[in-house]
Amino acid sequence: MDIPQKGQRWVDHSDTLPQMADKGITRRILAYSDTLMCVENTFCEGAVGALHSHPHTQITYVVSGAFSFTIAGETRTVRAGDALLKEDGVEHGCVCLEAGVLLDIFHPMRKDLI
Repeated sequence: MDIPQKGQRWVDHSDTLPQMADKGITRRILAYSDTLMCVENTFCEGAVGALHSHPHTQITYVVSGAFSFTIAGETRTVRAGDALLKEDGVEHGCVCLEAGVLLDIFHPMRKDLI
């Protein structure tokens, strides 16, 4: 399976395939419904998540690595265990300082990623 089905109750990580999101970044859609989505993003050191915004509220949990994150013009370094809130329409982006994984939760789900 590449991407789980909407509403799929159980999603085994080994059944999902990483998709190229950008240079040095892979994405796995883990689970989603119409109102919520969980996405794992794996970054190589130096990879850039370009500044952007979207009409979804997003919480990012840093699973591993280190990132320089910019949210609404403010930049901070974040590491494993840190969490970030990006409300809908707020510009945000990052640079990966140490290879790592980010777990993103979106409300509502992002149809553009399916």
